Amino acid sequence: MSGHSKWSSIKHKKAARDAKRGKVFTKLIKEITIAARLGGGDINANPRLRTAVLTARAQSMPNDNIDRAIKKGTGELGGGQLEEVTYEGYGAGGVAIMADVLTDNRNRTVAEIRFIFSRHGGNLGETGCVGWMFKKRGVITVEKSAADEDKLIELALEAGADDVTSDDETYQVMSAPEKFSTVREAIEKAGIAIAHAEVTRTPENTVAVSGHAAEQVLKLMEDLEDHDDVQSVAANFDISEQELAQFSAA
Repeated sequence: MSGHSKWSSIKHKKAARDAKRGKVFTKLIKEITIAARLGGGDINANPRLRTAVLTARAQSMPNDNIDRAIKKGTGELGGGQLEEVTYEGYGAGGVAIMADVLTDNRNRTVAEIRFIFSRHGGNLGETGCVGWMFKKRGVITVEKSAADEDKLIELALEAGADDVTSDDETYQVMSAPEKFSTVREAIEKAGIAIAHAEVTRTPENTVAVSGHAAEQVLKLMEDLEDHDDVQSVAANFDISEQELAQFSAA
C-alpha cells in the first residue's frame, strides 16, 4: 500500500491514542497564522484559511485561539514572523520524502530536520531533488461506516473530485487543490462525517521497502510528523499492509 493514504490513517490513529492535542493545536495555529498573513483574515475569501479553520474546529480548538491566530497573521496582534520552507530528502531504501515546515528560525529547524533524517538512515537533499515525484492534491478521508460507497462516489464526482479510492477502513476522495473546498462542502452538506481533510502531496510513483528499511522509513516519518515546525510530510514508500499494521500497533 502506497504511503500517502495508509500513513495518513496511521498517524491520525496514533495522534488520537497518544492524545497529542496540544501539539496538534500548535501546528494548526501556525497554519492559520500563515494563511491569514498570505491571503487575509476573511475565511470566505481565503480558501487556505477556511480549510485551516475548519480543521481546527474539527479538533475542538476554542474560537478564541482561532481568532488570535488570524489576528497574528493579519498583523493586528504581535508575534514572531513565520516562514514557509519545504525540505526534501531520501529515507532508507531510496524512499522520497518531503516535509512542509513553518518556522521562525530556519537555521535551527534545518539542523533538526537533517538530524532526524540521518538518525533513521536517510539524508536531507537539495531543493528540487524529489519534488518532481509528487503532485499536490486534496484528500478527504471518510470512514466506511459513515457513507454508502456509491452515494459518496456520485456526490464527490459531481462536486468536481477526480477519484475515490479505498482501503480496508476508509474512502479517500481525491481532487485538484482548487476543487478541494467545493468537494468538502458537498460531502458535509450531504451529512457525511469527514474523518480528515487536507491538501497534501501525493506520489506519482512508489518505491517498495520492507523489513528493516521499512521500519526506518516509518520511524523517520513519525519523528518528522512529531516535530513542532513540521506541518505535513509526504513520502512515496510502498509497504505491505502487514508491516504497516505491525507498526501501527506498536
